[in-house]
Amino acid sequence: MANWPCVLVTRPQPQADDWVVQLQALGQRAVAFPLLAIAGPAHRAPVQAAWAGLAQYRLVMFVSPSAVERFFALRPPGQPWPDNTLAGATGPGTARALVQASVPASAVVAPAAEAPRFDSEALWVLLAQRQAWSGMQALVVRGEGGRDWLADTLRQHGAVVHFVEAYRRTAPVLDGRGLALLAQACQRPHAHVWLFSSSEACGHLPVLVDRLRRSALVPDSVAGSAPGLPVAHPPVPAGSPWVDAWALATHPRIAEAARRLGFGQVDEVGPTPEAVVLALAAHRTGLAPTDTDSAPPTAPSAGPTACQNAGPSAAVPPLGPGTPPLQSWRL
Repeated sequence: MANWPCVLVTRPQPQADDWVVQLQALGQRAVAFPLLAIAGPAHRAPVQAAWAGLAQYRLVMFVSPSAVERFFALRPPGQPWPDNTLAGATGPGTARALVQASVPASAVVAPAAEAPRFDSEALWVLLAQRQAWSGMQALVVRGEGGRDWLADTLRQHGAVVHFVEAYRRTAPVLDGRGLALLAQACQRPHAHVWLFSSSEACGHLPVLVDRLRRSALVPDSVAGSAPGLPVAHPPVPAGSPWVDAWALATHPRIAEAARRLGFGQVDEVGPTPEAVVLALAAHRTGLAPTDTDSAPPTAPSAGPTACQNAGPSAAVPPLGPGTPPLQSWRL
């Protein structure tokens, strides 16, 4: 897979690094390029109150792995998960995070790893099959705002739904290396593939490209010619930089957001590293990625698996075997 496109993993940290490690283990070149930053809640008291009353809820639904991480960061020491409380998740990553946070696997309700879709609608099918919800209490753990489809559906079936904001989503701030990587992706779209797991993350890209263009205003003939003058980034193509770019999206709504940005090719893919590798293999052979349960293709073991330098202007170093995955230059 050495000449396959490099996957730009746009999930927030630490999920992005985890995905990079898993993709590299499958032989796929990848780099973390978080398009969302995650911070703790603006106010801790509501989360602490939710923990104090957790046993009253029949269902606690987590919208993402970040919701799990930040909610459990405020867990009272030694407090177990209530015996009669279900933990809902819309995808395998969130379900895995719940189990890693010591929620009993028997309490986790989530679409199976081989399910055709991972969203609130898929989760509701499982919840509706499990029991009637009239009179039940439910809690949705999320960031600021979000999609209310599951909460509305639970209410329509008689449940009482509460929300708690366990984290905040913020825009990423790129340093020089981050801008250089973005410039590479804009200049050489066929050498990269964007992996999106959030519509909001897609929306941050135009702002980052605008910043990149502003940072490249110093002419090449002047940049670096005197002490203190910055070295200009390579120019970003005029117009939409995504017309020749390829994006993978883990949900139809996210795919539509990427199309609105002007990505020339957008494909939906399952939210697992194996599904991503299979999609890349199918693209290379011209076949549709239909069998996401199959083992991914065996990749060559020689050579680094991180993104390589794009040329003399690139500022992102390759990783050699045994190098910690991207910890030294998170964006």
